Amino acid sequence: MKTDDIQARPGTGLSSSSHARAGSSLLAVVLVSAATFSWGCSGFVAGQNQGAPPPPGSYTVSGTISPTAGGSGATVTLSGAGSATTTASSSGAYSFTGLANGAYTVTPSHSGYTFSPVSQNTTVNGANVSGLNFTATAQSNTYSISGTISPTAGGNGATVTLSGAATGTTTANSSGAYTFTGLSNGSYAVTPSQSGYTFSPTSANATVNGANVSGINFTATAQATYSISGTITASGAALSGASVALTGPAAANATTNASGSFTFSGLANGTYTVTPTDSGYSFTPANQSVAVSGANKTGVNFTATVTATHTVALSWIASTTTTVTSYNIYRSTTNGSGYTKINSSPVTLLNYTDSNVVNGITYYYVTTAVDSNGLESSFSNQATAIIP
Repeated sequence: MKTDDIQARPGTGLSSSSHARAGSSLLAVVLVSAATFSWGCSGFVAGQNQGAPPPPGSYTVSGTISPTAGGSGATVTLSGAGSATTTASSSGAYSFTGLANGAYTVTPSHSGYTFSPVSQNTTVNGANVSGLNFTATAQSNTYSISGTISPTAGGNGATVTLSGAATGTTTANSSGAYTFTGLSNGSYAVTPSQSGYTFSPTSANATVNGANVSGINFTATAQATYSISGTITASGAALSGASVALTGPAAANATTNASGSFTFSGLANGTYTVTPTDSGYSFTPANQSVAVSGANKTGVNFTATVTATHTVALSWIASTTTTVTSYNIYRSTTNGSGYTKINSSPVTLLNYTDSNVVNGITYYYVTTAVDSNGLESSFSNQATAIIP
């Protein structure tokens, strides 16, 4: 807050300088009418019904699949004189309606079950067909696919992927052996992978048909690797302790040794970027693109240059108010506004050094005077400091 007790501002002589630093009923009526007795010349003919036959295409084929565990939800397919598919009810019952006379075949299916019989043939000939029943048996046999990846250096820890009738991933053991278990009959593909290795064959097919499949083997071949190396100097001398980052097909970090040297090894062919960093230094070039193609790359060198840092030295004229005991220093990067106090403790002298400045920025400074009661004056005149 401002106070009248302090009329005088710090003097207008605030100055600065910079210094370098290091994501149906109707149908029923018709049927009754059609069922009336007929009278002719011979009189009444007892027991003779002149009702019309059922229209064609109004028969059913039905049955049950048991036990319910295998029947419930089973898919039942009709083929022959007509085709259709239905799903058995929770009790395993199924029915096909609206069928014309003809020969048909009924076939059930349900994942994890076999059926006896596999399918049944039937003929619709002017009547419904029922009792086409099936027995479902749960499949309990499962099988395995196994093999070895050699030599052990390429097999040990290799990732093996299974695809096809089922999917899965496993890791080869220290001997390069792997196994996939709990597999049902079907066709599969096995594919190994390991960083730094190629495999022959790249993948292998395997068919499980009522037995385990073994001997799905692979040969691993180590890929050739290369290195990238270089040195960093500053003023002609080795720069030790500098950080060097590698990015691209692989990522790594290194630190220059006492000779200013660095090396990245075990690299596959590809294009990489090498970037050095060290506090207080700039580098020429800032980074380098390095293409590795069947050989080591040397001579990836950099020159480090000390980066100049700056400070701002401020000074002001003492307040003429006798109760003033200290001063505050305010700074902004906006001319004439936005000032923020930068001193952490009262400044009792008539000078202050701002060491927290950034190159290429212009700063604006003002000061205030503070009396013994903590009351603070308004801002002084503004001083400007341009940091190169």
